[in-house]
Amino acid sequence: MDAHIEGVRVAGTPEGPLPIVLLGVEGEADVLPIFIGFDEAVSIARGMDAEGIGRPLTHDLLLDVVEELGGRVDKVVISDVREATYIADLHLNTPRNDVVVDARPSDSIALVSRTNAPIEVSEEVFEDGRRPFEDFETLDDIREVAEI
Repeated sequence: MDAHIEGVRVAGTPEGPLPIVLLGVEGEADVLPIFIGFDEAVSIARGMDAEGIGRPLTHDLLLDVVEELGGRVDKVVISDVREATYIADLHLNTPRNDVVVDARPSDSIALVSRTNAPIEVSEEVFEDGRRPFEDFETLDDIREVAEI
């Protein structure tokens, strides 16, 4: 299923702020919420805003390395859930061959937020984790919380 980043929100919990990336799926009103780390949430928002901060941070650096070696990010597939953990496959085109790298969804989404590479979600993963977008509308955008 073709997906896109619907937003990056922050839920307040007794333990502190908990960032969530919301993936929208074409033709569906529901979203797939994936709880992620604060640094990854900020990185995704910076990528979506095409905001540079001078020296490259980790996701900028990784993308620079891939591109300097002649590769490119082809797509990200959120392919499975194992023990309540989402699994992502990062598809790369390289001069030698196409490769698939096991990666965290948050890191993979941070990379594609800096490119035009598509995001895909398996139908089973979406059906298992889908939630109404309205459940997240009142949560703060990461940009408001992190002041980026």
